[in-house]
Amino acid sequence: MRFDLSKSWRDRAAAVIPGGAHAQAKADSEYPQFSPGFIVRGEGCRVWDLDGNEFIEFSSGNRSVSLGHAFPPIVDAVIAELAKGVNFTRPMPIEVIAAEELLDAVPMSDMVKFCKNGSDATSAAVRLARAATGRDVIAYCQDHPFFSFDDWFVTTTSLCRGIPAEVNRWSRPFRFNDIASLNQVFTDHPGDVAAVILEPARHDEPQPGFLDQVRDLCDRHGAVLIFDELITGFRWHRGGGQSVYGVRPDLSCWGKCMANGFSVSALSGTRDLMRLGGTADSPPKVFLLSTTHGAEPHALAAAIATMRFYREHPVIETLTEQGQRLRDGCDAAIRSHGLERHVEIIGRPCCLSYITRDAAGEPSPLMRAIFLQETIRRGILASSLVVNYSHRDADIDAAIDAIDGTLAVYRQAIDSDPSRFLIGAPPQPIYRRS
Repeated sequence: MRFDLSKSWRDRAAAVIPGGAHAQAKADSEYPQFSPGFIVRGEGCRVWDLDGNEFIEFSSGNRSVSLGHAFPPIVDAVIAELAKGVNFTRPMPIEVIAAEELLDAVPMSDMVKFCKNGSDATSAAVRLARAATGRDVIAYCQDHPFFSFDDWFVTTTSLCRGIPAEVNRWSRPFRFNDIASLNQVFTDHPGDVAAVILEPARHDEPQPGFLDQVRDLCDRHGAVLIFDELITGFRWHRGGGQSVYGVRPDLSCWGKCMANGFSVSALSGTRDLMRLGGTADSPPKVFLLSTTHGAEPHALAAAIATMRFYREHPVIETLTEQGQRLRDGCDAAIRSHGLERHVEIIGRPCCLSYITRDAAGEPSPLMRAIFLQETIRRGILASSLVVNYSHRDADIDAAIDAIDGTLAVYRQAIDSDPSRFLIGAPPQPIYRRS
């Protein structure tokens, strides 16, 4: 397997794109040197790079592709809509249809506003909460890695240059499944917490009663509860984590799987909050979301087709079943190589990831790079182990075989000098401070 074209294009990209990519998760800093630099096409669960190498992909477009790459029903819907034009001076009927489809899937919301990425939605939710409450402090879950590229969140990371220092005082962390830590934020900032934002679940499930306690704290203190459903939405359930755990947030943020990778996200919520971003004169209107491309009809066509496919086919059940098959096979391979202390499969079956640890049992970027390198060498592209609807049994079994071979190398690396097994320098973790 060679990556000669990828290398030359990496040099071209570095000259014209800061970091060489438009999303941190796709950047070279996240991958070992021995890896495909650019993907040119995908079909189902498979992708091909510039050099013609074929991979079974398991990161599923950074968790945004739940049905499969170039999935025919979605592509057909997009092509049909593109033929009508892409942007007009006034709204199109498809905007209403898409809103009705989303609200049908998410019965805990009353109104919705579309945008283009997750940061649009989460930051609009934060602004709306501040406007509605007249408060400033945002309590965010520090165990959830990324909420927005806007100041209110990036100020909490190590990459906060360019953000006024005083911004940080308004973003306060708490821990997932630790209601006392959230209660402490309310205690430290009496009457000034505008909102609490968290994912309803991540790698860890919420402990029984935790989300209910968060809801209760918000109600008692008059704060807005925001669920970031960018990942849980349309993976855990059509209606997201809130439908699984039975807790209604005031505002919800959607994207990724909602349109099978097409660029559309959404903020939904209760009518009394969302109408503040409308045209009502009383109370005063909030400048909520206004985007030229937020309701691009081809993206909304993808969202409608995706949501309807979910309604008519067992997507969630298939993601869960295939994810469990993958987890069982990986766990068996880990045990067979005696690596239980060093490699761990984590997360819900529909959204698996892994932790790589060194000989001392500590999380290790070097060992992660070796794992990635060796799976790539065996035809698997897996920055995570997230399945999509197009993964068949044979694809899962091929991945398990590849991971078994990878773990044999991992075992050797643990037992000797790991640096001897990696081509180039290991990627380094970025940005998180708290």
